[in-house]
Amino acid sequence: MNLFADAIRWLLDPAQWTGTYALPNLLGQHLLYTVLSVLVAAVIAVPAGWIIGHTGRGREVAVAVSGAARAIPSFGLLILLVLLFGVLQIPTAGLVTFVLLAIPSLLAGAYTGIEAIDPRVLDAAKAMGMTPWQVFWKVEFRLGLPLLIGGLRAATLQVIATVTIAGWVNLGGLGYPIIQGIQLNQFDQVLAGALLVAALALLADLLFALAQRAAVPAGVRASGGGRTEDEPRRRARALRVARS
Repeated sequence: MNLFADAIRWLLDPAQWTGTYALPNLLGQHLLYTVLSVLVAAVIAVPAGWIIGHTGRGREVAVAVSGAARAIPSFGLLILLVLLFGVLQIPTAGLVTFVLLAIPSLLAGAYTGIEAIDPRVLDAAKAMGMTPWQVFWKVEFRLGLPLLIGGLRAATLQVIATVTIAGWVNLGGLGYPIIQGIQLNQFDQVLAGALLVAALALLADLLFALAQRAAVPAGVRASGGGRTEDEPRRRARALRVARS
């Protein structure tokens, strides 16, 4: 309990809120790396996932790549890229690391969101005279959006965690007080930094959970995800979503 109280005092100390390594600056660095890397990963992975989900081609390759990428140790990949890029390019090496770690979750979320749609719903949309673009935008995209946001949620949390350990290579972020505290045996500082990272991760998770729930079309939500409805009525609801 005393350690927790010491950590709170460390956080409230005015000295931690001024200077180059002030907590607002470290938080800004953490958010910058997280947002930028997830955006870059989304530009790469989401279109590829949509194509795989829409055509059904390359799924085995995507699953294999995603599984292999998830198995790579984050810290080991970071150190490897720092050595390859050189110590003068640490931010670039860090950004590439974060992008590579974010891609698997985004890729999986994109193609599983499309694959999870009942093919009969797509056939009915085509029978209504929808063009391929309308089928994608009004049916596939809208019904697959919750799973895509789920992938974005997982990718963001992965990057938040990895940016924290990137403090070992002087990349900044909220991992800096944790790493410095370990080196100085200042465990109140270590706990304070861990609390900040945990709070950031929980807040991001909550926001994405709300967004994922809001992304479910009203007709699908009202039907309870199709678990208690018969198939014709569930397909009819999905098509009403597409028309709206």
